[in-house]
Amino acid sequence: MTGWRAALADDGFVLLPGVFTPDDAAELASEWSAVCRANAGDDAIMADADGRVSGARDLLRLWPRVVDLARRPGLLGPLVEVLGPAGGVVRALYFDKPPGHGWALPWHKDRNVAVAAHGPLGRFAKPTTKAGVPHAEAPEELLATMVTGRVHLDDVTAENGPLRVIPGSHRGGEPRPPVEVFCRAGDVLLMRPLLTHASGHCDPHTRRHRRIIHLECATSPDLPDGYRWHDFDGLR
Repeated sequence: MTGWRAALADDGFVLLPGVFTPDDAAELASEWSAVCRANAGDDAIMADADGRVSGARDLLRLWPRVVDLARRPGLLGPLVEVLGPAGGVVRALYFDKPPGHGWALPWHKDRNVAVAAHGPLGRFAKPTTKAGVPHAEAPEELLATMVTGRVHLDDVTAENGPLRVIPGSHRGGEPRPPVEVFCRAGDVLLMRPLLTHASGHCDPHTRRHRRIIHLECATSPDLPDGYRWHDFDGLR
């Protein structure tokens, strides 16, 4: 097993450095800003009264070409190796901690998936609707096969609220000490949805953003129990 595959299997996350260049990351940030301006009134974009955007849902609708990020040579290979040839992107989100508008998240696992419609409850549970899109808590056996790629558009340091993860928590077992994930603009973090993670506040004096494009990927366009993905864009 290659080094990054072993890390993903054992720890539940691995950093892929330099998938995008810093210039690529800056261009993506600029392009996303234009998408935000064009869709300022959309419910999928989370902004404060001053217009500072801290997050967005449903990027596959707002910014269809975002799926091409998963096809970047340095990312496509690992995704296909993990997911298999039928894999695809099923949801894309955006996160930021704009200067002067930090936020934090407690320890949690990513259990919700976007579906075409709510269906029978059982293995799927806790139906919700987010920005007009049906969601449900997915069965663990499905989540265990999925992987998320977090494309970093900024350097992440202790100053701008890095992600904190508990290695190995995607598989249960003996708890291990949490670690903070630091990286450079253009790096991609691969992580399992069942990895326990959290996010702290930024330094209140920072001028740094922490912009991330979050791509959730699955092994197949098929779902059990009559459910369908809200979106499925094949990697190939």
